[in-house]
Amino acid sequence: NASSAGIKALPGGSVYSATKAAVRSFARGWTLDLKARKIRVNAISPGPINTPGANSVGNSEEEREQNQARFTAIVPMGRRGEPDEVAKAAVFLASDDSSFITGIELFVDGGTAQI
Repeated sequence: NASSAGIKALPGGSVYSATKAAVRSFARGWTLDLKARKIRVNAISPGPINTPGANSVGNSEEEREQNQARFTAIVPMGRRGEPDEVAKAAVFLASDDSSFITGIELFVDGGTAQI
């Protein structure tokens, strides 16, 4: 997956952000490379998502809580997303309901990247 970090700078996150920007670039290139085979390519860019990995960032419980609060604070919707919200976006893009959608980056980030 890509990430909203691929378009928005994060303190200390330049390498992570660069890898996510690369995923976005691959998706755009593959859209053209695979069109003759009728393969659609899209990228999903989650923002802060409530996962065990995200919840474990920090060396102490206090640090983990501070990180969770910091990630929540940047989301215009006022909460972190849930994994099933990202999964539903993936299912949509894989379904025939999105048959005329290709080459996009779908942000599942509560508005983080755009606002």
